Amino acid sequence: MKYIMLDLEWDSAYYPPEKQFINQILQIGAVKLNERLEIIDTFEETIRSDFSKRVTGRFAKLTGITSEIMRNGIPLHEAVKRYNEWAGKDTITMTWSDSDLYSIKRNEEMLLHDQLHFAIERYLDLQKFVQGEMRLTGYTDKNQISLAGAAEYFGIDTEDLVLHTAGDDSRLSVALLKHCYQPERFAALVRDTADPEFYKRLRFKPYPLSNIKDPLIQKEKLIFQCDRCGQTAVRCNAWKYHNRWFAANFKCPACGRKFNGRVSFIKTYDNVKVRRKICECKPKKRTVVEKQDDVQSVPEKV
Repeated sequence: MKYIMLDLEWDSAYYPPEKQFINQILQIGAVKLNERLEIIDTFEETIRSDFSKRVTGRFAKLTGITSEIMRNGIPLHEAVKRYNEWAGKDTITMTWSDSDLYSIKRNEEMLLHDQLHFAIERYLDLQKFVQGEMRLTGYTDKNQISLAGAAEYFGIDTEDLVLHTAGDDSRLSVALLKHCYQPERFAALVRDTADPEFYKRLRFKPYPLSNIKDPLIQKEKLIFQCDRCGQTAVRCNAWKYHNRWFAANFKCPACGRKFNGRVSFIKTYDNVKVRRKICECKPKKRTVVEKQDDVQSVPEKV
């Protein structure tokens, strides 16, 4: 068993044949590890775009890959062939978040016409694994953390690395893997890409349920208990939907407590995620209408 830390650098460009933008892969960097997580080989290739002569200024500034460097690269199909030969078999491939996999699939479909694919057998989202280990130490932020941010959290030195280059990003990922590695929790997150559900799940975009009559909405989640006495509260008005939340006013028949109950339903690939909260009722704004007395004009006496 070997491990591969894969990192891609990609730039957004307009692709005329499809009349849309694509995150074209312009650099592949990877390191190969043995079972002791020691680096035994490296891979790096810069890719020449087949349809764009320039890179964006932001991409060049971030990665150091200028338009000239890009034009001196090799075609994508050649880079993928070389990578697959280098990667070999019996491997677990890791990337920092699964965003690189989205770019891989789009490049395979649009630029390689699904005739050539990256050799990825089993896969693990290293960001998900590392952030899970961070939570065990008390980290509470639910937002996805950057590679540099995770390194800073664990006190890993990045001074000698050029971040946002595929090679050094891969090396920093290895340092984080070594720091956080726990065999059982690591193995639990490994996925088989041959599973037909793997890429379906990857490409599924969660969405909020906005119709209160949607059959996926669990009716029992629309029932609220009083946060003071625990009795079932009575809903006082119709549900209203705003900013992914359903909201309605409730009143407890036992203690008279009034509150605003809110619930959100997000459809994921496997299930529906539900969030609920109780808020104070907002006081109704009173509309003041000024009433003017009728003024009758009295003709002056002549």
